[in-house]
Amino acid sequence: MSKRDVVFPPGRHSLYEQNRYSPAIRSNGFLFVSGQVGSREEGSPEPGLEAQVRRAFENLNAILHAANSSFDDVVDVTVFIVDPESKFEKIWSVVQDYWGRAPHPTVTAVGVTWLYGFDFEIKVIAKAKD
Repeated sequence: MSKRDVVFPPGRHSLYEQNRYSPAIRSNGFLFVSGQVGSREEGSPEPGLEAQVRRAFENLNAILHAANSSFDDVVDVTVFIVDPESKFEKIWSVVQDYWGRAPHPTVTAVGVTWLYGFDFEIKVIAKAKD
């Protein structure tokens, strides 16, 4: 098996090591980014739903930036939401601040019952830049 081309953002390495996963992997022209939540530097949830969503995007953008990419390179998005019926509209009003202009990436939204103490998670696939 070949070695994985892992992308690490500045900081937060202990979070990835503690939970044994890579923040992102480059493979075959794509960047596969692990799900990002609204966690502070030490791993605790950012208080407040809107602030948690903003922090999740900041964490995501830090990984994209470390890979010399941006949200403009994202082609596919999966979001996970705890209790989407009551939270979707509030979350989606924040998401639009980060989404950029059309054409937008594809998106799949999944309602879940538990996200390790978080209310929102986003994972993406982006076109990798050399």
